[in-house]
Amino acid sequence: MSRSRYLLKNMSLFTISNMASKILVFLLVPLYTNVLSEADYGVADVMQTTLLLLVPLLSLNAGEAALRYGIECADKRGSILKSGMRHVLRSAAIVAVACLGAAAWMLLTGSGREYAGYFLIFILLYAANAVYEFMLLYTQGSEKVEIMISGSICCTFITVISNILMLLVFRLGLYGYLFSQIAAYLISFVLMFRLIGGAGLTGSKEDRELQSEMTGYGRGMLLYSTASWANNAIDRYFILFMLGAAQNGLYGVAYKIPAILMVFQRIFAQSFQMSATKEYREEDAGKFFGELYELYNAVMLTGCAVILLVLKPLAAFMFRKGFYGAWVMVPPLLISVIFGALEGYLGSICLAHKDGKSMGIATGAGAIVNIILNLIAISLFGATGAALATMVSYFTMFAIARYLTGKHVRLEVNIMRNACSYLLILLAGGLTMYLGSLEGGRYGVMMYTADAVTAAVLVILYRRQFAAVAGRLTAGRRARG
Repeated sequence: MSRSRYLLKNMSLFTISNMASKILVFLLVPLYTNVLSEADYGVADVMQTTLLLLVPLLSLNAGEAALRYGIECADKRGSILKSGMRHVLRSAAIVAVACLGAAAWMLLTGSGREYAGYFLIFILLYAANAVYEFMLLYTQGSEKVEIMISGSICCTFITVISNILMLLVFRLGLYGYLFSQIAAYLISFVLMFRLIGGAGLTGSKEDRELQSEMTGYGRGMLLYSTASWANNAIDRYFILFMLGAAQNGLYGVAYKIPAILMVFQRIFAQSFQMSATKEYREEDAGKFFGELYELYNAVMLTGCAVILLVLKPLAAFMFRKGFYGAWVMVPPLLISVIFGALEGYLGSICLAHKDGKSMGIATGAGAIVNIILNLIAISLFGATGAALATMVSYFTMFAIARYLTGKHVRLEVNIMRNACSYLLILLAGGLTMYLGSLEGGRYGVMMYTADAVTAAVLVILYRRQFAAVAGRLTAGRRARG
C-alpha cells in the first residue's frame, strides 16, 4: 500500500470515530450547561485536566511507547502489552494510596471535608481512564485501527446514555457526571481488550530488552508530555485559584467550541503519527512531510476562520444560562489549536526519530511562557487573559519546534505565505473579540464581514492545496466507478 493510501485509509477510519464521538458529545454540552452549575463544571474540568497530567507522568508514557514500538516491532506486541499494562496498573496503585491518604486527612481534620468524596471517586476515574487510554494507543500501534475505533465509539455511546440517566433521570449532578465517565472508560477498555485477544497476548514470552527500551523511551518523553500538559492545562489551575471554580467552569465550556477544530486535528495527528514512524527514513521525506504540512496548515487556518464567522450564533446554541459570556475567550483558544496542531505535527517527526528531547525543549519553553503570562494576564483581563496566554505559549513552542525539526528533515514549505496567513488569522481573532463585544448592529456586520473576508483570502492563498485534494477525491471516485 502506498504511503498516501495508508494515510488516507487511517484518516477515513479515524474520521468515523472522531466525528461520531464529537457530534454526540457536542450535543451534550447544552445538557451539561443546563444541569450543572458553573462551579460543578469547574470541579469536573479540573479533575479531567489532572488526568491529562498524571496518566502519562505516572505510567511513564506507557501508551506512547506502545504506539511507537507496536508499529516497529509487530512480532513482539504481546510483550509490549504486558509491559504497558504493568506500568499503568502500578500508576493506579500510586494514585489510590495518595487519594486515600488525602481523603482520610480531610475527614479526620475536618479541613476540606466536602471534597473528600471527590478524591475517592478520582481513584476510580484515574484507573478507568488510564487503562482505556493505554488500550487506545496500544491498538493504534498494533495497527488494529478498527478495534480502536470500536472502543472509542463504545465510550461515546456509553457516555451519552449514562449521562442522560445520571443527570436527567436519577439527578445525581456532578457525581452522576463522573460515574458516567468511569463506566464509559471501563466498558470500552474491556471491549477492546477482548477484541484484540488480550488474554492470549499477555501469556506470550516477555522481551526484557524491548521492555527496557520502551521504558527508556517513555521516560525520555516525560519533559515533553509534562510540558504539553502545562500548556494545555496550567491555565485552568491559575483561574481556579485566582478567580474561583465558577470562572474555571466558564473557561472549560469555552474550550468546547475549539474542540470542533480539534476533531480534524486529532484525526490527522493520529493518522500522521503512524505514517511518520513508517516514512521518516525515506529519502524524499522532506517533500512528503512538507506537502502534508501545507495541506494541514491550510485546513486548520480555514477551519478556524469559518468557526470565527459562526462563533456567536454557535455560542448562543451551546452555552445556556450564565455560560454565554464564555464566547469571548474562544478566538484565542481557536488560534492556539492551530499552533498546537502544527507543533504536534512537527513533534511526530521528531518522535519518529526517537528525539523526545527536542520536543521537550519546545514544550518546556512554551510552558514557562504560559506560566509567566498567566500570572500577568489573568490579573489584567480575567479568564480571557488565560486564553491569550495560552495562544502565545502555543505559538512559542510551535516556532521552536519548527526550528528544531530542521535537524531531522527539511520541510519544503512556503514560509512567507504561511507567516502572512498567521498574521491574518490573529487579526481576525482580535477583531472578532473587539467588535463582538460592542453593542450595535453595525459592529456585528463589521465582525461578520471581517471573518468572511479572512476565510475567503485563506481559501485563495491555499487554493492549490485544496484543488489537489479535490482532484484526488475525484480521481478516486472515478476509479471506483
